[in-house]
Amino acid sequence: MKLTPSPVKEFALKHHLDVLQPTNLKSDDFEQSLRSYNPNIQVVIAFRMLPEKVWNYPELGTINLHASLLPNYRGAAPINWAVINGEKKTGVTTFRLKHEIDTGNMLDQAEVEIHENDTAGTMHDKLMIEGSKLIVNTLQSIEEGESNETPQLHSEQHHHAPKIFKDDCVIDWNKPAAEVHNLVRGLSPYPVARTSINGKTLKIFHTGQTDKNASGAGNIESDNQSYIHVSCADKVLSVLELQLEGKKKMSTADFLRGFDISEISHFS
Repeated sequence: MKLTPSPVKEFALKHHLDVLQPTNLKSDDFEQSLRSYNPNIQVVIAFRMLPEKVWNYPELGTINLHASLLPNYRGAAPINWAVINGEKKTGVTTFRLKHEIDTGNMLDQAEVEIHENDTAGTMHDKLMIEGSKLIVNTLQSIEEGESNETPQLHSEQHHHAPKIFKDDCVIDWNKPAAEVHNLVRGLSPYPVARTSINGKTLKIFHTGQTDKNASGAGNIESDNQSYIHVSCADKVLSVLELQLEGKKKMSTADFLRGFDISEISHFS
């Protein structure tokens, strides 16, 4: 229960950079503090809704880094939804802020491949690195007067990326194995896909696809030592990493050392 600064704040303080932590983004004190720096441009990343008086006053405006290839996956959880939907690529986009969320003119983009076993966590780290490079490139282009702005042309083919709620994390074993596998990947390591066993929540962090045909949605097959297989609508998934309610995350083999699954036939 001890408050600790984020790595960003630690770095800033170490290098004698000011850190503002306003509780009210609309407060006059916060606005005056920002204006005292007389910024030419502002960069915002992973921010709450900012009032126009905060983002619209710098001479060169305010730019944002978004973790998707806009206009695809506008919204709060672009990394999660790209993986959940089985996309083969995503990326990062820099764009100018405007009133409507994630709709401003695009400045630059970089593509990143999504590999078969990537999770939201691994993609976050990849996009973090690409995003830091892209921000620098965008700022350099603006400084040199060589940046180009492209309006976003959103269509029905583009996906949305709304905030993920608890109900979105519940596994439906009646769906194809590939969809369940992608859901697990897209919610790992947070907020985590889940099912239930003996009335308790079971979080599933990592699964593997198999060629085995399903025997009935949610049916469990296990040697009670090293593996847990679960049937989906078409094929069987292997559960590789999990966490039972009240316990810590562990591999399936470690889980089975302390949990007798032999009398349980079904995930619900």
